[in-house]
Amino acid sequence: MAEPRWLTDDQQRAWRAYVEGTARFVDALDRAHDAGIPLSLGEYHLMVRLSEQPDRTLRMSTLADGLALSRSRLTHTVDRMEKRGLVVREDVPGDRRGVNCVMTDAGWALLVEAAPLHVAAVRRLMVDVLDAEELSVLGRAMAKVAQEAKSAMA
Repeated sequence: MAEPRWLTDDQQRAWRAYVEGTARFVDALDRAHDAGIPLSLGEYHLMVRLSEQPDRTLRMSTLADGLALSRSRLTHTVDRMEKRGLVVREDVPGDRRGVNCVMTDAGWALLVEAAPLHVAAVRRLMVDVLDAEELSVLGRAMAKVAQEAKSAMA
């Protein structure tokens, strides 16, 4: 067995700062959603994905992949949202096994209400904390990390 490639002190500090920063950011954003944004953080991300699609419709499997969720977790989330009238499930035309998730008009209205509150929280917790270069580097770095993690799971 090969000797592990241990992290240097600088790498260890960066790794720990990332883990703590990510955990605290997501927790604070979750709390902001719980405190007055009418969608949970997960529901909000789902609704944003749908809002960006033609007819506010996306295949469930594609939605799960785009949100980095298991299909069963997405199904539970969509079940809750469907009961609230925010989304509906429809068969994919021409595909007996496929199911689309479709945002309803009520879902759209709630997303329009939630978006300014969500953006204000993201701005307060991240965007306004970092300078433009730091934010750009963070975005590029996390895109690389996401792509590698996605490839590793394939």
